[in-house]
Amino acid sequence: MATETVINRPAPFVEDIGKSLAEQTLALQNVPVVSTGIAGLSKQAGETDAGFKARQDAARAFTTRQQNLAGLAPTVAGQDQLQKDAQARAIAGLGSFQPFLQAAQASTGPQAFQQFMSPYQQQVIDTSLAEFDRQAQAQQQTIRDQAVASGAFGGGREGVALAEYGAASDRNRAALQAGLLQQGFGQAQAAAQQNFANQMGIASALPGLQGTDITRLGQLGAINQAQKQAELDATREATRMAAFQPQEELNRFADITTGIMGGMRGTGTSTQNIPNPSPLSTALGVGSTLAGIYGYLGGRPFA
Repeated sequence: MATETVINRPAPFVEDIGKSLAEQTLALQNVPVVSTGIAGLSKQAGETDAGFKARQDAARAFTTRQQNLAGLAPTVAGQDQLQKDAQARAIAGLGSFQPFLQAAQASTGPQAFQQFMSPYQQQVIDTSLAEFDRQAQAQQQTIRDQAVASGAFGGGREGVALAEYGAASDRNRAALQAGLLQQGFGQAQAAAQQNFANQMGIASALPGLQGTDITRLGQLGAINQAQKQAELDATREATRMAAFQPQEELNRFADITTGIMGGMRGTGTSTQNIPNPSPLSTALGVGSTLAGIYGYLGGRPFA
């Protein structure tokens, strides 16, 4: 029995591509992946000289790829002027209520009413007392005139009447002065209490104002954090591109190679066993061959 072996091979150029892909894949397995330039490397404890040199070579290649990919590296747009102005105004407005709290706090305390006393109170008192004295003098003159008219001028009754009126007038004058002072104090005290109530209202509003500040700061911080994160993401992406460019290029090459080889006839080896011919079939085959040759030469066929 004979054995027939058939080997199917792709086109020579496809074999060359596959061989190149395999060589590059094997070569890349021994290259360490780094994400920094050579200046950022230092030999680690237990690291061999060959290993450290491999990392240094990879770092040099990484720096070269970074420069080559500079035009493709992701970038982040900075804040425009309107955003900067808005942030500056927001920051300037933080704590703007503080002066009002300080002013309200200065208006409290046991002597707080004094600053609310009318600056014209003494003038009012002096004018009121002067008018009272003028009327009192007029009334005393009336008593004297009545004493003269009744023939009792200079008498005891006139003296008693003037004394009684004088005592009552003094009491009324003191009461008037005390009333004016009490009225001024009451008004100042009411103003102080109102101011204290206003301060308490502001104090009650303070947590809300502080909450607004915290919220606003948080919003501004979130904007800055998002901006910073975008910059970090862009830097990381640029570093990733430079670090893994060889692998990505090899992956693209492998995809192209696979596509090319997929369109070719499948490779492989097939073996087929062919049985040996029998003596009879061999003899018949030889006879048929000889008969054909004889007939071709013009001889007579076999009887």
